[in-house]
Formats: sequence, structure tokens, C-alpha cells
Amino acid sequence: MQDLHILPKLSDSLSFLYVEQGIVQRHQHAIEIIDDTGQVLVPVAALSVLLLGPGTSISHPAIKILAEHGCSVLWVGEDSTRFYAQGVGETRKAYHLLRQAELVSDPDAHQAVVLRMYRYRFSEDLVPDLSLPQIRGLEGVRVRKAYAEASEIYGVAWHGRRYDRNSWQSGDPINRALSAANALLNGICHAAIVSGGYSPGLGFIHTGKQLSFVYDIADLYKTEITIPIAFQTVSEGEDRVESRVRQHCRERFNEIKLLQRILPDIAHVLQVQDASQLPDDELDSDPALPAALWLELNDEELI
Repeated sequence: MQDLHILPKLSDSLSFLYVEQGIVQRHQHAIEIIDDTGQVLVPVAALSVLLLGPGTSISHPAIKILAEHGCSVLWVGEDSTRFYAQGVGETRKAYHLLRQAELVSDPDAHQAVVLRMYRYRFSEDLVPDLSLPQIRGLEGVRVRKAYAEASEIYGVAWHGRRYDRNSWQSGDPINRALSAANALLNGICHAAIVSGGYSPGLGFIHTGKQLSFVYDIADLYKTEITIPIAFQTVSEGEDRVESRVRQHCRERFNEIKLLQRILPDIAHVLQVQDASQLPDDELDSDPALPAALWLELNDEELI
């Protein structure tokens, strides 16, 4: 039986697989994907995220084996540009979640996390007493600068970040490329967050959304990864932008070993202890075992 005490080896997995207009079913210890072009077997033990796009059907046995091997399943829109639902992650420990909730709830600790995230992204320290709106404003300036620099480097015209979620094809190629690349990055970060036992909704810079923490963590990598990839992809041609940017993202994720970085980076910005060092008595042997409602105390303990 799989030991649920151990955090999943996310760094050993493939990054993601996007499927649409097909059938996903179990085949022995793998999943089989069937579409109009044929069928292919995918080893689930080596997969981190399965993105299910429109027109996809998946069987109960397939979901079961994906869950057993710690593969996150995300139901998304066309070209993975919208997120609808997710499956559970592999870890059953609550330590990281409790620590995250503690940091979110304490104003000083919350601010410290925001400053560490900014320092990670831009290698720049900020004045500690800045408000969150001020930090967001400075962040916006740096991101717009990154867009302008990428536009100049790759020779792609840039007129600002504009896209209509309800009219995908109305966006220009660079905005569609950015949206597709960022959607993949969000999916990878989402899988890492859930696998590490954190909450996707307890964000620090982004707040009030179910995926606030996903956006926080994905933002750590956008100026390094998805912005250059999107502009490079469009500079090479405007046909099949979405599929080509996905391919470039996959190659880049593997090249920089992104899956080996995300959980340590989260631990760094949150300053959390390595959960593998926690005492065994803080871990449940049975993840489905209900917690006790009260403890039996002797007379001395009651005094």
C-alpha cells in the first residue's frame, strides 16, 4: 500500500498532459487515451497533472489510478484557458495548510511573505511598511517593463495585455500565447500546491479567489518563463500559437526543472519547516480516520 505519510515526489514527474476530444480509460497500470488519430498509453506514475479539455470522457478506473499515483486532474476549458474543477492531491498531512493559514491571518507575517515573493521575482527589497496596493502597483510596473523588453527582444508588437475570456479568437496572437502559457503554468503550480498540502485559496498578494495562492506562486515564474516563451513563439509565426506555446512550455519546464523548484520555493517564501522532519505522532496512519472530538484527561490534568 502506498505510504501517504510521504510527500509525493513531484520533482520526479512529468509536467503535464493536455487532452481534449478523446476518451481516457485505464489500461493495466497506465491510462489509455483514445481519439480520432489512434490510442496511446501514458504511465501515470510519471505524470504530475492531467488537464482534461472539452469533449473529454474519463472512466472511473482511470480517475482511481490517477489518484493513487498522486496525479492531479484538472477540468479546464479549450486550450486549458479556463479552470473548472480539480481532483484531490496526494498528501494527507495538514501541517503546511495550518502554517499557511497562520501566515495569512497574521498581518505582519502576511506582509513578510508578500515582501519575500516580490524579492524572489525581481531580486529587489522593498520598504517594509508599504501597503499591499502599493506593492501591487510596483509589481505592475515591473511586469509591464518585462512585456516591453520581451517585445523589443523578439520583435513582436505589443499593445498591452488585452483579452476577452468569452471571445478567445478575438485576442491577438501574443495575448493568446500569453494566456495559454500562463494557464499551463497555473496548472503546474496548482498541482504542486495541492500535492504539498497547501490551500490554493489562501493567497497573499492575490486574495479573495479560490485560486489566489496558485496565482501567487505562478507569478514567481512568469517573467522568467511564460513571458519570454510567448513572445518567442509568436516571433516564429502566428499559426497554431496555442499548441506551439504548449510545446515550448513543456520543453522549458523540463529544461529548468520547474517541478523540482516549486515546492522548495513555496517553503522558502512561507518559511515553513520540512514536513518530512515532523514527528510520526503528528501524522495519521489512516487518512480517512475521523479526528477525536475530545481527549480523556485524568484528575491531575484537569487541575
